[in-house]
Amino acid sequence: MEKSLTLNWLNGMAFESEINGHKITIDADESVGGNNIGPRPKPLMLLSLAGCTGMDVVSILKKMRVELDNFAIEIESEMSDEHPKHYTKLNVIYKFWGKDLPMEKLEKAVSLSDERYCGVSVVYKKAIEMSYEIRLNPEK
Repeated sequence: MEKSLTLNWLNGMAFESEINGHKITIDADESVGGNNIGPRPKPLMLLSLAGCTGMDVVSILKKMRVELDNFAIEIESEMSDEHPKHYTKLNVIYKFWGKDLPMEKLEKAVSLSDERYCGVSVVYKKAIEMSYEIRLNPEK
């Protein structure tokens, strides 16, 4: 194995790991025995996807000399009703702010991330229905 990760139980439903020199704690809600001292595992899946594709898009756009005023990624999700509960649909919304942004370059950067570079989305697509959209200068 090229990479490894260790997750250590703290107490209750809380666990801690160190990734790239940063400690991350995950926990459950109080209603199921946790103390709410960290995020839940499944939302971290969404964060991993957003972070992976976001870094790709920023890097690609920088090479294309596209200057952004701001950039955000929102992920809308649907989850199964029955156990094991899992994501069934994800829609990745790329929000770009800036003056005279070239839509064709934004589309190319997002497409390259989606189809070629983001290892997280490649794996997720094998199990989850995924789509994406681009929004220019949205109000939110």
